[in-house]
Amino acid sequence: MREFGYQRAVDVSGAVAQLGADPEARFLGGGTNLVDLMKIGVERPAQLVDISGLPLGQIESTEGGGLRIGATVTNSDLAAHPEVRRRYPALAQAVLAGASGQLRNMATVGGNLLQRTRCGYFTDVTQPCNKRAPGSGCPAIEGEHRNHAILGASEHCVAVHPSDMGVALAAFDAVVSYETADGPEGATSGGELPIADFYRPVGDTPHLETALPPGALITGVTLPPAPVSARSRYRKVRERASYAFAIGSVAAALDVRDGAVHDVRLAFGAVASRPWRAREAERALIGAPADADTFAAAADAELAAAQPLPENGYKVTLMHNLVVAVLTELREETAR
Repeated sequence: MREFGYQRAVDVSGAVAQLGADPEARFLGGGTNLVDLMKIGVERPAQLVDISGLPLGQIESTEGGGLRIGATVTNSDLAAHPEVRRRYPALAQAVLAGASGQLRNMATVGGNLLQRTRCGYFTDVTQPCNKRAPGSGCPAIEGEHRNHAILGASEHCVAVHPSDMGVALAAFDAVVSYETADGPEGATSGGELPIADFYRPVGDTPHLETALPPGALITGVTLPPAPVSARSRYRKVRERASYAFAIGSVAAALDVRDGAVHDVRLAFGAVASRPWRAREAERALIGAPADADTFAAAADAELAAAQPLPENGYKVTLMHNLVVAVLTELREETAR
């Protein structure tokens, strides 16, 4: 590992200032992804700014029935929080599916949003990778890509985003709050990004993963009130039953009234470079009969844009079946 400096931030303004003073610095939360990447040479920060002690570890109700989740809330605390489990059960399920208990005890909400892809070419510094070394190429397209993207990819990158939590946040229209050092006379300045705009399309700049301004510190995530979210579910498919990254996942919420879909939220994981909000499927579902044929047609509407590679076409069938299964379960739960 490269030698690096270490500083512990005592407040948000100090943390942002420390990072702004050194463009090669990185914020350190739980470190469950960053430290691993440092060990293999993918990340080589000159300095770590430890933000684990900042007062960003609370989960609070917002006006109208939403929740604000601090950036340093651990994944374990998020999944166990009674209001998360009651109002947004798919989020709690996604977090529990996302890692082992030891990792959840350390990993933070802000860090989860910023975790990097697990593509084997990205994590192998002897290989080219446009995400790690812009302009070097994407060997996954002709190489090993069984678990890679089928939606929203490009000729420059076909890696997928690994977050389970992010899929549920995408389904529930979460908003990410951040602070930067560009206020007057060095003061911090706050901003917000809807989760739909937080992750950049892969395009020809796969190394630019989020729309956060340079040096920004994520301070929290806000979930807006949404009655439909109380009846929600997260389902993850993986290659082994123990801890593993998804090869496909769905976060769904469904409200059925008089046999028709009144409201629905749907997002996919492990199929794109970012959590994928299934807008086409949602449009096909609203107002339609809540039955298997409608669910299947909605899945097909979303997956019509899929561009699988030779070895990952199975994901189209997998996601189709997953959408139908999860929505059917939610419909039956609604009927009880």
